[in-house]
Amino acid sequence: MTGVLPVALDEATKVIQALLKAGKEYVGVMKLHGEVDEDRVREAFSEFQGKIYQKPPLRSSVKRVIRIRTIYYLNVLEIEDRNVLFQVGCEAGTYIRKLIYDIGKALGCGAHMQELRRIRAGPFTENEKMVTLHDMLYLYTRWRETSDIRMLRRFILPMEKALELLPKIYIRDSAVDAICHGAHLTVPGITHIEAGIKPNDTVAILTLKGEAVALGKALASTEEILKAAYGIVVKTERVLMPRGTYPKLWR
Repeated sequence: MTGVLPVALDEATKVIQALLKAGKEYVGVMKLHGEVDEDRVREAFSEFQGKIYQKPPLRSSVKRVIRIRTIYYLNVLEIEDRNVLFQVGCEAGTYIRKLIYDIGKALGCGAHMQELRRIRAGPFTENEKMVTLHDMLYLYTRWRETSDIRMLRRFILPMEKALELLPKIYIRDSAVDAICHGAHLTVPGITHIEAGIKPNDTVAILTLKGEAVALGKALASTEEILKAAYGIVVKTERVLMPRGTYPKLWR
């Protein structure tokens, strides 16, 4: 498998949990084990869109129990002989190799995944800021030689980039250090909030400058938070900003 692989450094490893839950997108090649009519192949692919039941393969890092995963789209791009070029957008934790196996089983001829390339992982795509290991080595060497920080910025991004797809809540400067010490977010600390937040959603808590403070679990919807005058509305689950970055204005 090739393609997009986000790598977190130092304190940014704290945002990995957000990326693990983010959707993925792939292009790949399915190899059919027998002759199948092209229309039947396309029909089978359409049948696997939406909610599917999937049991992880033998070689997997999770418990082998049946799970429900969402296939947002599954498109046949091209068919040549027994090779099927496809594109799939799916929920995190979907095993594409197993998906292809199940499609082959539904077709009655069997199939296996011949090639796979991840073209998106959460907010990261192969067309934006992706570099190869060779590129990274070159840029790092150039930085060592020139001390030009722009070389590092070609492949090291702010950790806020990883939170791009999460719903966001912006807080007052006076509330930042309290959150950094593990306090839960209350209504008076909020300045503005994005639409569409639902209870139990993972949200990103940001400063007014857009700096990541913490990840949390919403205890209320956007509408409920806007109507509330007091109370805890987000349970802090993962602090991202070091303590003391903002002055302590709480007791």
